[in-house]
Amino acid sequence: MGKSTKATRKFTSSGQLKKTIQSRKKYQQTKKKIESRRGAKGKGKAKVPVQGESDDGELNDEDVVAPKSKGIIVDDFLGAGFMENGNVDVEQDDSDSEEDEEDDVADNESFASVDDLEDEGAAHLHELSKLAEKDPEFYKYLQENDGELLEFDPDDAVDDEEDTEEEDDVDMVNETLPILTKDILRGWQKALLDYRSLRALRKLLLAFRSAAHMNEEDQSLAWRIDSSAMYNKLVTTALKFTPVILVHHIPYKILPNGKYKPPTQTTKQKTLQKLILAYFNNVIHLIPQLTDKEMLQLALAESAKILPYVTTSRKSVKAYLKQCLDVWSSGEDSVRIAAFLSIRMLANATDNAMLDLVMKSTYLQLVRSSKSTSSHKLPSINLMKNSASEIFCLDHATAYQHAFGYIRQLAIHLRNSMKTKTKEAYQQVYNWQYVHSVDFWTLVLARACSAEAQAERGEESELKPLIYPLVQVSLGAIKLISNARSYPFHLHIARSMLHLSHHTNTYIPLTPYLLPIISSQLTSSGKPKPSTLRPLDFESNIRAPAQYLKTRVYLEGLVDEASFILAEWLISPPVHGSIAFPEITVPIVVSLRKTIKTAKASSKGGGQKDTGVVKALTERVDESAKWMADRRKGVSFEPGRVSEVERWEAELKVEASPLAKYVQVQRKARATRRRLVDKAAKGEDEMLEEED
Repeated sequence: MGKSTKATRKFTSSGQLKKTIQSRKKYQQTKKKIESRRGAKGKGKAKVPVQGESDDGELNDEDVVAPKSKGIIVDDFLGAGFMENGNVDVEQDDSDSEEDEEDDVADNESFASVDDLEDEGAAHLHELSKLAEKDPEFYKYLQENDGELLEFDPDDAVDDEEDTEEEDDVDMVNETLPILTKDILRGWQKALLDYRSLRALRKLLLAFRSAAHMNEEDQSLAWRIDSSAMYNKLVTTALKFTPVILVHHIPYKILPNGKYKPPTQTTKQKTLQKLILAYFNNVIHLIPQLTDKEMLQLALAESAKILPYVTTSRKSVKAYLKQCLDVWSSGEDSVRIAAFLSIRMLANATDNAMLDLVMKSTYLQLVRSSKSTSSHKLPSINLMKNSASEIFCLDHATAYQHAFGYIRQLAIHLRNSMKTKTKEAYQQVYNWQYVHSVDFWTLVLARACSAEAQAERGEESELKPLIYPLVQVSLGAIKLISNARSYPFHLHIARSMLHLSHHTNTYIPLTPYLLPIISSQLTSSGKPKPSTLRPLDFESNIRAPAQYLKTRVYLEGLVDEASFILAEWLISPPVHGSIAFPEITVPIVVSLRKTIKTAKASSKGGGQKDTGVVKALTERVDESAKWMADRRKGVSFEPGRVSEVERWEAELKVEASPLAKYVQVQRKARATRRRLVDKAAKGEDEMLEEED
């Protein structure tokens, strides 16, 4: 009998022999059951004999014949890998079961076959000098944390690697777990950095698994970690070094459009695949355990670099996406952004099924997170909406399928509410999830269909046909209920439509929904009740509390908010940038003047703050109409010559109009007021006085 290989000796001493034999017996029993079911269906068919199996189903070691391959190792032999390509036809119920079997990697294996891929030699020595150019971020990390690793000595590196290898071989035999020391970890680091050693990577990832499953029962671990400092150092080393080593040995390709292709199928890639997948599953297991913000950011950022190697494992990818979405929907902003970058990295895979999964999961997580909204939670929801809209703009054709279906859902809820007309039916529309869904799709369409985005793409976006149905659904939701308590909901929808109109240069008629709010408050019967209530925050409320009704603080707030949105709509490009602006504003000015006159005649706050805001807006609109009329006096073309009209409108600078200047002042005043209110809410000692 010839001398056994190094991998065989390590496998025998690792204690995995018994587990492998049990796994093989389980495989044979499963195969036997499948063949017995086949025999019941079609009798008379000859059974295909399998090497190494006797008539009674037991395994005969004498009859097992190894395939004629010089490079076979004990893992392949005991794992019956050579039988997979034989004549055994294993029946499966569906394709999902096959994927689950591939995904279920026993990450407590030793992965000793990885050591046979080790390529020790001078070929890796020059990589250290080029590290600063290839991966400056990783090089900077080494300079700040482990500068000694950059001081390379070939003889010392080889000696350190041999020493740690001998220590590992001895420790694997011991019953008690060895303690991971700083010297052992430093030896792995030097071997990884100097030689890109796969043997050192295997040892590092086995130790990383011990850290991920530390203090858990029924887990066979390879190392014992006795300090928090060593734990942090081990986790950081594994997260930082693993992507660098994998890119060196099995690089993947990044396409010009930013998408990435998985690495090509090679012998090295197939051998490393189980090790990579086991490490990735350990990272997924570790992420919810991390409480340190910086460590969690590092885990999310570095694990995203492993995605090109694991996209074929649907089960692991779904688990990873779930963890990223959980972090993305909770936590601090910096951690949320790191989670979003990982989600976007997953969406950049060349597999369209992956993008479909990311889009659907992201939107559903957004809707679930926006069920309740407060002034403290609103900024995080806005961050989620803005980041999610970026994912939907990665591929407009794929996003169209999702956007069409979800906008249709909004329309169905609205139709059911209009038909049933019950309190429960109205609540299907008048809720925060509906408001945020409408606002989210306006963000997506505004980003995808803006003039800048379409100019960059060189063609019209596939999402542009969805602007009309979204506007119809949104305006229909405003008309569903028209009372004083529902006006905050109307203003939310109006803001979303204003954003869409401004970015897509689409004319959306909002005056029929804003003017009634102003007129109903200024011309209502009865004198407003005085109240000591705080001004209502319209951004964090969609329904006014009952105690605010018919109070002066609510009246002034509604008039001020509706007047500001109306002014913003009037200076939007489709309105103020139109050559017909004087004609557009005629009915608006007439309606506002009539409202002011009625309010003064009834003495319901005439000459006070509420009518003063409307009067100032009316004057600025009238002045801007005259300003536009002066600008178009020299026009020599007819209205029917659309190309010349568009060219004239493009050259027009509306920023200098009286209405535009008025809105700029209002924006600054509102921003200052909001900033002071936020500071007061946080308990800061500061005078609530507007800055000059």
